[in-house]
Amino acid sequence: MTEITQLRDKIETNIAKVIVGKRNTVELLLVALLCDGHVLIEDVPGVGKTMLARSLAVSLGGQFKRLQCTPDLLPNDITGVSIFNQAEQDFEFRPGPLFVNVLLVDEINRATPRTQAALLEAMQERQVTMDGTTYPLPKPFIVLATQNPVEFEGTFPLPEAQLDRFMLKIDMGYPDHEEEAEILERLARQHPIETLQTVAAPEEIQVLKPLVWDVHVDETVVDYLIRLVEATREHHDLLLGASPRASLALYKAGQALAALNGRDHVLPDDIKALARPVLAHRIMLKPQAALRGINAVNLVERILAETPLKLDSREE
Repeated sequence: MTEITQLRDKIETNIAKVIVGKRNTVELLLVALLCDGHVLIEDVPGVGKTMLARSLAVSLGGQFKRLQCTPDLLPNDITGVSIFNQAEQDFEFRPGPLFVNVLLVDEINRATPRTQAALLEAMQERQVTMDGTTYPLPKPFIVLATQNPVEFEGTFPLPEAQLDRFMLKIDMGYPDHEEEAEILERLARQHPIETLQTVAAPEEIQVLKPLVWDVHVDETVVDYLIRLVEATREHHDLLLGASPRASLALYKAGQALAALNGRDHVLPDDIKALARPVLAHRIMLKPQAALRGINAVNLVERILAETPLKLDSREE
């Protein structure tokens, strides 16, 4: 796993030149990248979501585009369009912003459901079909979608079936006093993103992905993982529990997190660390639970506290 940890160190150190104090967030992005997953970032404006995406793209040496979602955004605006070429007397495909390595979809909940569906289909299938022709998306391909948790006017919230397509949901949070002082010092002159250097290559990611598949997951850890997911389906405060896709995401994310930390096996602590970003956005609270002040995050934390690890998965 040395190559993967070296990649993590290079990218985290490089991004730290732009983003202050968010190593755990960067690590989660690398988890998604190694698992072919996508990330939903829900946070207030101005905490560095765009800079995080740009820094990741520059560090990888990949293509980056930012897509600002609005209610008048059409599916063809993101997937691409066929235009008639008079010189060739034939239609030619003009790729949309999807055809990059890192795509930042800003305020995804401002796009209409039709446009959201076109984006999420491409995320799932990793290809775009236009006029009977299929165009594969670049590799690696990761979508970082953002939404504002405090502004809902003129938005189209993602339904649960589409939220389930995001491997992780994270938040960046405000910096503490020292971190904010460092941000001000760094930005007093030229923005560090302008001089950020490439430290990896998209091809390197593709080579390292199969190594993650070989990370061992003991049956005790698998049993623990499944019981956590099952607990969401049986909890009296939940209307909708996590799907089998959530179990698979938690399994693969655990492998990636272990590999990033130089281990060839997954620990229960890996599953605990990933439960919130993997599960919280996939569950739906009952209205009466929400009225009591319960939210998805603290409910997942409660399930973690109430679900013990069985050292022998065959225990009753």
